[in-house]
Amino acid sequence: MFEDKTRVLLVLPQEVLDRARVFAGSATTRFKRPVSLQMVLRALIDEGLKRNGDRAILANVEAQIQAILRIRSAVAVGRADSARRNERDRRAVAPRRVGGRRSSVRRS
Repeated sequence: MFEDKTRVLLVLPQEVLDRARVFAGSATTRFKRPVSLQMVLRALIDEGLKRNGDRAILANVEAQIQAILRIRSAVAVGRADSARRNERDRRAVAPRRVGGRRSSVRRS
């Protein structure tokens, strides 16, 4: 069954992970054999991918896309604000010129 294994890092919300753990516990009780979280996640992914074009899956993917776009937009706005603040700070610290010349002490 697992001749060609590949490792994947999967980042999930805590709520999803908790629901998968509950499912694993239920499956363990039902089959009277240990069922790991990894087994449950592998089965959910496999079964989900078999459902070609399922509206619920596509809606979930779309919601994830929108969430990522919102996060990226917020980060971009934060970076732009930070850049503007940095530019203002640099201008405030820059030496001032008087009459087009730098102010200096005259030597006699």
